[in-house]
Amino acid sequence: QLQLVESGGGLVQPGGSLRLSCAASGFTLDTYAIDWFRQAPGKEREGVYCISYRGGSTNYADSVKGRFTISRDNAKNTVYLQMNSLKPEDTAVYYCAARPYKLCQEFDFTYAYWGQGTQVTVSS
Repeated sequence: QLQLVESGGGLVQPGGSLRLSCAASGFTLDTYAIDWFRQAPGKEREGVYCISYRGGSTNYADSVKGRFTISRDNAKNTVYLQMNSLKPEDTAVYYCAARPYKLCQEFDFTYAYWGQGTQVTVSS
């Protein structure tokens, strides 16, 4: 089955860190640009970061600049989202999705694959 699987979410205190993983199953990620999204309760889905097939990143959320980092390890068929200095407003379900392109420059397209999401809760 061709799919993306997110992991690494959980409950963390404000100021803490989590690393989310997005692993591909049934296909290889190395020719896809990958996006991380998040959706908080009652809010629209928000794009966070995109990473190209070679590792170039594009940030879409000013609120995470300087705190979140996207990376990939094509040998492990996995993309990561390192989240530091977490805040309660980062609480959301985080999703990864594979673009049908190698780069993050395209708009108005349909994603090739989506993950099921992983819950991140930042609370004391």
